[in-house]
Amino acid sequence: MNILKEFRVSDKCSYLPDMNQTTHYKVIDECSVDYCQDLIERGYRRFGKMYFRPICPACDECKSIKIDVENFKFSSSQRRVIRKASDVKSYIQRPTISKAHLELFEKYHLFMNEKKGWDHTPSSAQSYYNSFVDAHNDFGYEVLYFLDDELIGVDLIDILEDGISSIYFYYDPAYTHLSLGRLSLYNQITFAKRSKKRWIYLGYYVKDCPSLAYKSHYKPYLTLEGRPTIYEEPIWSAT
Repeated sequence: MNILKEFRVSDKCSYLPDMNQTTHYKVIDECSVDYCQDLIERGYRRFGKMYFRPICPACDECKSIKIDVENFKFSSSQRRVIRKASDVKSYIQRPTISKAHLELFEKYHLFMNEKKGWDHTPSSAQSYYNSFVDAHNDFGYEVLYFLDDELIGVDLIDILEDGISSIYFYYDPAYTHLSLGRLSLYNQITFAKRSKKRWIYLGYYVKDCPSLAYKSHYKPYLTLEGRPTIYEEPIWSAT
């Protein structure tokens, strides 16, 4: 493992209007699964070689959240989502990049720009590679979702010693009726149960951000207290 550099960036908050955020970044080459686990447990996220977490001095609204897989029970409505998508096939493999990936990624973000007002900048092959393919090491995977041989969803995950870190999911808006975002999470939970993994690390829950508030619906869950250093034991609390 080699930490290439560390730095902080302050800019406009990605989640709450009229707020600023400060983010701590670590750029790590050849990160081990153990060190990735340590960082994720302490509230970091990973995109490529970049590990980051908010360290805003006057705000603690970004709560790292993880689902308690062992005690999670699927509801009737959640099982209906799984049944509704019974014709959708999924395959897990190391992260890749293709024309189909890039076209689907662009289609999804144009849709979210129109639907939710997300900022949109056309993605290049290089930026996609840097974020989702590079530095996956021996723990990064993608789950590809197909319907009739057409790629309709891509789920990027890290499989860690004690759980799955959910990195990013995007899908074809033409198949919104299949609830692919929820399906991908349910499949993560099912895989974790079968693999005896205890947690699904869902990134950040922000109560007043509609794009992130949904994460509290998946109970039971725990949230991380504060922003512990790599030398401090992380404390996760039930709410």
